Amino acid sequence: MTGPASAEIEKVARLSYGRLVATLAARTGSVDAAADLLSDSLLRALETWPERGIPDRPEAWLIATARNRATDAVRHARVARAAEAHLVLLEEERTEMAEAVTPDQTLNLMFVCAHPAIDARMRTPLMLQLVLGLDAGRMAQAFLVPPGTLGQRLTRARAKIEGARIGFALPEPQDMAPRLGHVLDAVYAAYTVGADGLATGDVKSTSLAQEALWLASLLAARMPDQPEAQALFALMLYSEARRPARRGAEGAYVALEDQNPALWDAAMIAEADAVMRRATANPTLGRYQIEAAIEAVHSDRRRTGCTDWPAIAGLYRGLQALHPTIGALTGLAAALGETEGARAGLAVLD
Repeated sequence: MTGPASAEIEKVARLSYGRLVATLAARTGSVDAAADLLSDSLLRALETWPERGIPDRPEAWLIATARNRATDAVRHARVARAAEAHLVLLEEERTEMAEAVTPDQTLNLMFVCAHPAIDARMRTPLMLQLVLGLDAGRMAQAFLVPPGTLGQRLTRARAKIEGARIGFALPEPQDMAPRLGHVLDAVYAAYTVGADGLATGDVKSTSLAQEALWLASLLAARMPDQPEAQALFALMLYSEARRPARRGAEGAYVALEDQNPALWDAAMIAEADAVMRRATANPTLGRYQIEAAIEAVHSDRRRTGCTDWPAIAGLYRGLQALHPTIGALTGLAAALGETEGARAGLAVLD
C-alpha cells in the first residue's frame, strides 16, 4: 500500500515508536502488552486512514485506538485477571484522542531499562529496542553479537522487567546516578548508528539520529546539574554542526582535516559551546566530558583556522585511561601522528 496515509503511518512508526510504547507501558504495566497494542493500532491505521484521512494528531489517534483495544479485551475476558486493574484504569482515563505522548514517559522507560535487576550488558540494547525501535539485526553488528543471540537476550530482558515488577516511574534521585550512564550510552549509540547510515539515504537512520538528539536535549534539560548529561548533548551538537561538510558534492566522505570549516553550522557550534559551559560549571571526570572537549577543540578550527593537536592528544590520553576503547585508541594514534609523526601513531596502533 502506498500513498500519503501509509507514508504518514511509516513516519509515525519510525519517529515515535519508543514514545508510544512508553506511554502505553506506563499504563498497562507491561512492555510486551504495550508493543502488541501499538502493533494493533498501526494495523488499524493502515485499514482506516487511506479511507477516512490522516488524523490531525496521529500519535494521539494511535494511543486512543490502543486504549480502545485494551478495554475491549477486558470486556471480552481475553486478558489475564492480573492485567485488568491496569486496563480498567485506561478505560477510566480514556478520552477521545486526548492523550498526548509526554517526554517524561520516554525517560521513564529508559530508566526502567537501566534497572539493576537487568543484565548490565543488555541495558543499552534494550533501550535501543524499546525506546528507539531498533531491531536485533540492526544492533547486532554494533554489539558484536549474532542477531539471533541478541534477540533471545532482549526477550529475556523484557521478561525481567515484568517478572521483577520493576515500576515505570522515574527512580528516586539517589538511584538515578547509577543508571544515568547506561541511558547516556544508549542515546549516544543510537546517534552514532543513525549518523553512520545517513550517507546511504537510509530514512530510518535520519530519524534515529534526530530522535537521539531530542533525547539528549531532554536529558540535558531535565538534569542541569549532571555534567555528563550536558556534555553528551554538547558532543552531539558539535558533531551535527559539521554534517554539512561531511560529504562532497558527489556524496563521497570528506575527512575531518579536509573539511571546509566555513560549511560548519556556526549557530549550532555556539549552542554546543553554551551547553559545554554548563557541563564544566561543576565538572566531574567523565567520558562524555572528555569526548565533548575533543569535539570542542576540533570545532574551534572554524574560528582560528588551525587545530590544537597537542591538546587533542592529551585529551585522548585521558579518555583512553578512563574509558579504553578501540575508538579512543585510534583517536590517540591520529593525534600523535599529527604531533609526533606517523611512526608514533602507528606504534600506538601496534
